[in-house]
Amino acid sequence: HVQLVESGGGSVQAGGSLRLSCAASGDTISSYCMAWFRQAPGKEREGVAQIDNYEITTYADSVKGRFAISMDNAKNTLYLQMNSLKPEDTAMYYCAAARWVHFPLRSDSYNYWGQGTQVTVS
Repeated sequence: HVQLVESGGGSVQAGGSLRLSCAASGDTISSYCMAWFRQAPGKEREGVAQIDNYEITTYADSVKGRFAISMDNAKNTLYLQMNSLKPEDTAMYYCAAARWVHFPLRSDSYNYWGQGTQVTVS
């Protein structure tokens, strides 16, 4: 099965940008539905963006127009480009994978997870 490792998090001022990466190994991400989730302290994990194996994307309303999910099959890597960042985007960001999902932004749809990367916006 697939293993996932996130990177690219950091601290940025409001209005800035970051690009998160999720490097996959053990399997090819093109055969999975892939997603980014985030979890702030004291809050539930929430779905941010999803891309399925037809490269159809789904976004949470809170990030539409600011975030973009993409995948590079040659590098077996998932990305999340985050622009116009806000303090409320501060969270640990996780990538996730599943062979098939019924609800794209529900965490219980996914069975493979990375360890997370911290994003702090001030």
